[in-house]
Amino acid sequence: MHRILRVTIGLCFIAHVLAHPHHDTLTEEQALAPIDNILWIHMFLQAMVWGVMFPIGMVLGLTRSKWHVPLQATGYALTVGGYILGHSHKGRSFLHSFHGTFANILIIPILAQFVVGIYLKLHIHEKSIRPYIVVVHGIIGKAYPILGWSQMLFGVIAFRGYCNEDLAQCLAHYIMGSAFIAYAIMMTIILLVGEQWVRRSGRSPEFFDSSVITLWGVINTFTEHDGGAWTVEDMQHTILGVLWWTGGILGIYLSRNNQRNVVPGVIIFLTGWAMSEHAQALMISTKVHAMFGNTLMFAGFARILEVCFFVPSYDAETSDDDNNSERTLADSTTPRNTSLAKAAASRSFRYLTPFLLVAAGLLFISATDDELRYVNDNEMDHVTYILIVFSLAFLLYTFIVVLVNMYSTTGRNARIIQCGG
Repeated sequence: MHRILRVTIGLCFIAHVLAHPHHDTLTEEQALAPIDNILWIHMFLQAMVWGVMFPIGMVLGLTRSKWHVPLQATGYALTVGGYILGHSHKGRSFLHSFHGTFANILIIPILAQFVVGIYLKLHIHEKSIRPYIVVVHGIIGKAYPILGWSQMLFGVIAFRGYCNEDLAQCLAHYIMGSAFIAYAIMMTIILLVGEQWVRRSGRSPEFFDSSVITLWGVINTFTEHDGGAWTVEDMQHTILGVLWWTGGILGIYLSRNNQRNVVPGVIIFLTGWAMSEHAQALMISTKVHAMFGNTLMFAGFARILEVCFFVPSYDAETSDDDNNSERTLADSTTPRNTSLAKAAASRSFRYLTPFLLVAAGLLFISATDDELRYVNDNEMDHVTYILIVFSLAFLLYTFIVVLVNMYSTTGRNARIIQCGG
């Protein structure tokens, strides 16, 4: 174990030494040079490791699967290889960016998780230090998908040279778009494996939705205007924040006594309508923003239908069996939902809202001025661009559902299913 640790630390040190410096300025020849195969391999490898392998490894760790350690160890080795490749490429050069800085920062959680993993495999200090180390290991592991997603976004920004002129717009689009995707992930987790946790909490899903919306609204209200004269965009973005915290407060109140309510869906719908009406400099930008807003409106409307017709609230005395739960997202046994056809439709319909939120998030991430200028310059129309984004949304949401289902069917959960069967 100690030898493996020394080798890994040594490889990270070698990668840092081999790192070629990035430039503060570039000549036209450096900026337009072709991209060599080494850089393409770096991008593909790191995307596979951080976007696919580590999230799967996180789920396998949660279920105590025997494949968790081999998969993560392989991921660490490939990460070191990808790091070296990223600093060994020839061809096109890039300006110094946060992507490179964040790559160095990522060495800290990588080494921390690796060291902690080796310590846990030794099974020492079982009743003293180990329980706390297990918690630390879990926190770092659950942060990996967020770290990986952030670094991949930074990589796209560095690769295309985006966000040099309007950093605030990039931050707004990437943070809010990612927030919609995170919201969709939480909805999917609750839908597929979170029923018991929601019921034990004594709160309806809308309580948590409304709480997050309220917090986000307060932050948005006081951060959109940075002084000076108020612009149309300042007013629109600020009033959206006000809409979120005022509606969020109503949603929290209506969620008392574990009741379902439609307020979060209404807020999503109104947010989508506001976004669809944003005037943009380019026609393609106007079209993409309109589709983003329409997608959010559909998501909000789908959530309203779900709450009203597919998952009505229920009494506190209902059986603890999740299959009889109406308060959360399990199938109801009320007359409205007794037929098998309606039960099947209910299960299928519940996937619609989180998928639309994923699509809306990707559309918003893909709607910055830099990105759409590039698309426009390459003479791609808005229809093609939007369908590309929706295709990516299908792939991403498929992976999300696979990961959540994997939690139910691997490791100790697989043994529980076998014993129950």
